[in-house]
Amino acid sequence: MVCAPCLLLLLPLLRFSAATLEPCEVDDENFRCVCNFTGPQPDWSSAFQCMTAVEVEIRGGGRNLEQFLKGASADPKQYADIVKALRLQRLTVGAVQVPAPLLVALLRALGYSRLKELKLEDLEVTGTMQPPPLEATGPPLSSLRLRNVSWATGGAWLAELQQWLKPGLKILSIAQAHSLAFSCAQLHSFSALHTLDLSDNPGLGERGLIAALCPHKFPALRDLALRNAGMQTPNGVCAAMAAAGVQPHSLDLSHNSLSAAAPGAPRCDWPSALSSLNLSFAGLEQVPKGLPGKLSVLDLSCNRLNKAPREDELPVVSNLILDRNPYLDPEASKQQDQNSGVVAACAHSALTVGISGTLALLRGAGDFA
Repeated sequence: MVCAPCLLLLLPLLRFSAATLEPCEVDDENFRCVCNFTGPQPDWSSAFQCMTAVEVEIRGGGRNLEQFLKGASADPKQYADIVKALRLQRLTVGAVQVPAPLLVALLRALGYSRLKELKLEDLEVTGTMQPPPLEATGPPLSSLRLRNVSWATGGAWLAELQQWLKPGLKILSIAQAHSLAFSCAQLHSFSALHTLDLSDNPGLGERGLIAALCPHKFPALRDLALRNAGMQTPNGVCAAMAAAGVQPHSLDLSHNSLSAAAPGAPRCDWPSALSSLNLSFAGLEQVPKGLPGKLSVLDLSCNRLNKAPREDELPVVSNLILDRNPYLDPEASKQQDQNSGVVAACAHSALTVGISGTLALLRGAGDFA
């Protein structure tokens, strides 16, 4: 029971029939390895094939890994040299129920690896994580992506997970979260984080955003993505950012059902650093009031604008994107989707990209899905 079980979900080497179908596949260059343990008696030992890969993806078929807790207490130092020699840089783990101590054991083992990007999808983490040592022993990740991960500890989960990661995380993406009301008092500053993506959380809303953007915890934030996140008005998002003290350079509010600010709503002071604002696919029939006074990029494409915006409705902007609005193409406007009111090309584009446009990743984010 050396490195591979600990590195790849910390599962001990099991003995199964030789007739069991091989669940893991490695490409010809030994660069990417994919394991899908969906069979009735999965041969976990086939994960050894992934030891030479740079990118590894493991799906557990929805199984509960509680049976492997016995091996979680092993000291990872005993196989540290072997783990250090692995080429692994990107790891995806999905479709399992994993006890928190087992997840901790995985992070401890990965602390000796070259891992830079970790993605967890369709996971249920049960139990609580034990307090970490004085110094974090987990991996020095640059990117952490979570999708549909539930935690038994409610809003404390991010603070508990953060304690096991070495400082330096640059990209954090959390989609379909069960709780984004973080325990801000327990959370340390993400001093190097430049990209925060909270897209695909339609229940978040502007009040939830205030709870998620813990004040003074994201001092280096440059890119904030809130696609399909239940946002209602740009002004409301502005107020949430002001309360948190964040100063993003780019803000993506596409794929929300946005409306103009409510009558009598107080004017909000936008972050002075903000230069790019994406309001595409937002169902807008007019340009919202109270936008930043000056922008480098304003994307209003694929909305319901039936006439060209007047100059006094717009901020001073270097690059204004108005593509595929009804007023630009009378013929296309006749084919507007009866429910959405957007031109047919935009409706097709939204379906192609997905509910929130998640496949259009933020600048600099590497995708290893």
